[in-house]
Amino acid sequence: MFENNVTEYTVYAIGAPIVFALILIEGLISSSKKLGYYKHGDSMGTIGLIVGNVIVNLLTKTSILGFYLFLYQFRLFDISSGSLWIQIILTLIVIDFVYYWFHRTSHRVRFFWGIHMNHHSSEEMNFLVSLRQAWFNPLFRLPFFFILPLIGFDPLLTFVVGAASTLWAVIQHTQTIGKLGPLEWFMVTPSAHRVHHGVNVEYLNKNFGNLFIVWDRIFGTYAEEKEEVIFGLTNNVKTFNPFRITAFSWIQFVNDFKESNNLSDKFMSFFGSPEWSPRSS
Repeated sequence: MFENNVTEYTVYAIGAPIVFALILIEGLISSSKKLGYYKHGDSMGTIGLIVGNVIVNLLTKTSILGFYLFLYQFRLFDISSGSLWIQIILTLIVIDFVYYWFHRTSHRVRFFWGIHMNHHSSEEMNFLVSLRQAWFNPLFRLPFFFILPLIGFDPLLTFVVGAASTLWAVIQHTQTIGKLGPLEWFMVTPSAHRVHHGVNVEYLNKNFGNLFIVWDRIFGTYAEEKEEVIFGLTNNVKTFNPFRITAFSWIQFVNDFKESNNLSDKFMSFFGSPEWSPRSS
C-alpha cells in the first residue's frame, strides 16, 4: 500500500496559493482591460457553492476513503508492487478514463446532471469558476470510482493523484489563454474546456476529459473551439443564490415526475436525458 507523508491535503496546501494567485492576476487583468471576466454576483454564488462543497467533503471524506480501503482488500490485481512512478502514471491515466465516463454521464443522465449543472450554472468563464463545484459531488462520484480499488489502485495514492490532476483543471477555466499548439492534440487545454462550457449548438456535450482530450477524440465527443463561446446553460438559472442553484434542476425533475402518467415516464423523470420531458415522450 502507498505509504508516504504526501497526502491530498499536501497537494491542496501547495496548490491553493497558486490558484489564488491565478485568480488575483486574472482579476487584475480583467479589471485593467475592462474585460468583465468577473461579476460580483456570480463570484459570490461561486463562493457559496465552494463553501457547501468543502463542508460536504470534510463530512464525507473519511467515510468514502474507508469504503475504498474496504474494497481494496478484495482487489483483483496488486498494482502497488511495481515502481511508484509507474503506479502514479497508471493511476493518472485510469482516473482520467473513469472521469471521462463519469463526466459524460453527468451531462446525459438527469440524476447526475442535477448535481453537475451547478458547475455549469455560471455564465462567466474564469479561474474562480473552476472551483464552482456542486455540494454533493463527492457522493455522486462513488458509482464510478469505486471500481478503482477493486482493480487494485491504492485509495491513498488515488486520492493524492486525483487532487494533483484537479490543479490542471483550474488552468482550463480561463479566457486569457489561447490555443496551446501541439498540446491541443492530447491535453484538455483552456481552449478545449471553453468548448465544454459552451451552449453553442456545435459545442453541446463535447470535450468531457479532465486531463487528456484523447478520450474525446476516441469516443467521438471532441469539438474544436472555432467561434466565440457562449457560456452557461441552455436554460440559465438566473440566480446567484447557491441554495437555489443546487435545487434548480431537482425542482424540474420532481415536477416532471408528478406530471408523468406511467412508470416509464416517472423513471425517465430522474434517469432520462436532461432535455427529456413527459410532454415530449
